[in-house]
Amino acid sequence: MFAVNFNKIAMYIFYGNEALIAYLKSIKTSHSTIGFVPTMGALHQGHLSLMQKSLSENECTVVSIFVNPTQFNNPEDLAKYPRALENDIKKIAALSPEIIVYAPPIEDIYVGKPSSQFFDFDGLENQMEGKFRPGHFNGVGTIVKRLFEIVTPTNAYFGEKDFQQLQIIKKLVAKNYLKVAIQSCPIYREPNNLAMSSRNELLSSKEKQEASLIYKTLVGAKEKLKTTSAATVVKWVQKSFEKNPSFTLDYFQIADEATLLPCVRKNKNKKYRAFIAVFVNNIRLIDTLSLN
Repeated sequence: MFAVNFNKIAMYIFYGNEALIAYLKSIKTSHSTIGFVPTMGALHQGHLSLMQKSLSENECTVVSIFVNPTQFNNPEDLAKYPRALENDIKKIAALSPEIIVYAPPIEDIYVGKPSSQFFDFDGLENQMEGKFRPGHFNGVGTIVKRLFEIVTPTNAYFGEKDFQQLQIIKKLVAKNYLKVAIQSCPIYREPNNLAMSSRNELLSSKEKQEASLIYKTLVGAKEKLKTTSAATVVKWVQKSFEKNPSFTLDYFQIADEATLLPCVRKNKNKKYRAFIAVFVNNIRLIDTLSLN
């Protein structure tokens, strides 16, 4: 544990789980609640909004900063993922010096070579991100379960941009009988409606502006789905990106929010959501939009 000082604001940072566990045990009471925001760093306003919500709803808030290697199926993607720990800590301190930061090294999380557990998420893991990034959700499940065991939060906060991940974490909690409430939070967007992401830092100003096409396409898909089939909308999206050489569409899918299975025939009693993944100059961006 280290107490650091940025601009005369002191806060606690833990690099080892034993010290963090001991500290949380020392301040926890029978009535207190712990809010938890797990992140991979390169923090933006979206992350800070999750922290703000946790601060408003809990006596104690913990933020983890850990780039988890087991959820990257592409080594190049892991290598270029932005890392800015000192800057992240400054942003957290500016929001609230009461936030507790957990920034562990790999060996504090994994014993030996980092490896994933195998999870059965009742098929949620086989759609979209799971289909295009093999092993990704085993890595997500492994790290989230491990962090929950260390922090023992009352509430954990996740953004809806990673909606598939959000559904999988809810399934993880249910199937493992974990005593934590998963709180979903709205997507925080750039002024041009690009979903905020740590990967946005890797885009040039021009690329970031052009990437507004992603959200515009989701809105267009929502409008078209009112009068046509899901299959027709999917083809329209695919053709839209074929006309834009700056982008490579990884996938677009209209899916049932509960099962994440593709929509074959619209059912007025189901909630649908559009999911998209796009490469902009080899930077992979995802977004989602409710269609109901």
